[in-house]
Parts: sequence; structure tokens; C-alpha cells
Amino acid sequence: MAFCPNCGSALTDGAKFCSGCGASTASSAPQYQPKQYHTEPPVGGADPRDVADNKSMAILAYILFFIPMLVGAHKISPYVRFHTNQGILMFLAWIAYSVVVPILSAILLIIPILGGIAAALLGLLWIPLLVFNILGIVNASQGLLKPLPFAGEITIIR
Repeated sequence: MAFCPNCGSALTDGAKFCSGCGASTASSAPQYQPKQYHTEPPVGGADPRDVADNKSMAILAYILFFIPMLVGAHKISPYVRFHTNQGILMFLAWIAYSVVVPILSAILLIIPILGGIAAALLGLLWIPLLVFNILGIVNASQGLLKPLPFAGEITIIR
């Protein structure tokens, strides 16, 4: 299907003028092509057009992972899909932290001195989680498709 080089409207076969803007279709200007992303990202990085168009949505996936899913950006862009998947993994890690650490801390506090120390150290596990979140945001802002440490290879959304 041909497109108008001036406005991008679809042209009927053999049309000499665009029905949308009236421009001549015989010009030597390059034909308008609608955005189309690769279904699988190139090895080592994402499609540069995909990154340019969807970087903010990929970054947002680490802060509020459900926004790219509500908008449907994860269905269109492999770049957003990858980072939304990573954001979901981070969200699940934060949930696990907020459920498991208080329970284990309560159990450890039964032990007089060592239990208190172990519970305090267990409470510091939020630091690596925060570092992984920041690492994901940095990767998304640089256009990288690097999985996060430990569970980054797990795929939840396809």
C-alpha cells in the first residue's frame, strides 16, 4: 500500500493526487511509512526508534509497572515489554520483602541477643532492592536490555 509523501494518508492504487491533502503523488520524496517495530529486539540492545519513542514508558515500568500494561504499550513495543517484565519482578520482590522480613524478624527476636542483630541485618535487605530498581531505571534510560541480577531472566509477560 502506498502513502502520501506529504500527509501520510493511504493512497488508492494508481492515484495521481492524494485525496487527503491534494498533493501530487509523483514527487521524488520518500514514501511515508507508518511506525513499525521489530517483534524481537536486536541482540545487545533495543531498536533505536523503539527506545526513542518509548523510553519514558520503560522507565515508568520500574516505578508503576501497571501503567504500561494499562496503556497497552507492552503489546506494541518489545522494549517496553522487557522493562515492564523487569518492573513486575521488582514489584514481586518488594512484596516478598514486606511479607517475609517482618515474619522472620519476629521469629528471630525470640533469640535474646543474636536474634536482634540478625533481625536488624534482615531489615537492611531493602537496600539491594532499591539498588536493583535504580539499576533498572538506568538501563531503561540508556536503551539497554540488561536483565536485573538474580531473577532478571524470569519472563512473566510475553
